[in-house]
Amino acid sequence: MPIHLIWGDDYEACNREIEEIIQKVLDPVWKSFNHSQIDGNDPKQNFRALEEVQSAPLGNGGRVVLVRRSPFCNGCSIELANKLEQTLKLIPDNTHLILNNINKPDKRLKTTKLIQNSIQSNPISKEISFILPLPWDVNGQRNLVKNILNRFNIKMNHKTIDLVVESLGNDSSLINTEIQKLRLLSEAVNKNSNTNEPQEISEEIVKKLVQNNSTNALEIANFLLKDEKIIALEKIQTLLKNGEPALRLIATLTGQARGWLWVHLLDSQGHLDVKEIATLAGIANPKRIFVIRKQIQGKSLEALLELMKKLLKIEVSIKSGTNPINSFKDNLLTESKFLTNN
Repeated sequence: MPIHLIWGDDYEACNREIEEIIQKVLDPVWKSFNHSQIDGNDPKQNFRALEEVQSAPLGNGGRVVLVRRSPFCNGCSIELANKLEQTLKLIPDNTHLILNNINKPDKRLKTTKLIQNSIQSNPISKEISFILPLPWDVNGQRNLVKNILNRFNIKMNHKTIDLVVESLGNDSSLINTEIQKLRLLSEAVNKNSNTNEPQEISEEIVKKLVQNNSTNALEIANFLLKDEKIIALEKIQTLLKNGEPALRLIATLTGQARGWLWVHLLDSQGHLDVKEIATLAGIANPKRIFVIRKQIQGKSLEALLELMKKLLKIEVSIKSGTNPINSFKDNLLTESKFLTNN
């Protein structure tokens, strides 16, 4: 009765882990018979999942029942909790139940205790989490990029990694996609046929592909800073219609807002040396501090915090499935007493 509890807001890593389990357990010939994906937001489907997981697989290989947005460790009805308790004793050895949720399991719940005890008693079962670094956690974002580079057998120096962080933020799916593009571009430029050696990607190649894609987004960030929301929204809509990934756009905007916040805060605390500020703020190029100081001149800390708050709400909204342009409109058009020059 293997149970896999996979949680966290890093969708890319969670999905990769889920896919590895599916590939390992299922026989490709019998996959259509032995693989079920359930939407945990639908109470009826949760009961269906607990029925299906009691069935032995057909043909060769095992069976996988995947519950997306699983409620079992984050709050479910008494009826569903009782059904889970009954079901855990009836899951066949070659049927795997995968429970996936963005939120951390609530250890106070009886259902969470039942599931975690079941995982601990079965060596095949596992609980694993994948958490994205926060937008202001620069070191966490660097580690995220490094882990992805290692998986693709790619090398970058520290300066180039910082450039990727500044351009792409903490969106692991986007970083995965862009790094694969960078690898292909680097291979074309270097014509390196030795695939066993780590492929080194230069700062120049990153600037050519990744940084160019963020230029328009940085222009939008400046309009938002000036509280010219209508112009910003028009440009956002144009970018999205032209195929710009919404999560890449919001990652660039939050990255820029994070830089503004750090510089404002450090300046107000008496940090004057630009190299020191750049190091503390996680900004690769100290010369950017002069530009940022000019951009935020006359802005209050409250204004910058309010803007960051709006951008983070937009990010959560987009990741929850809301139409991106509606997410931007709903949050940016909300009036704030702080978004004025002081």
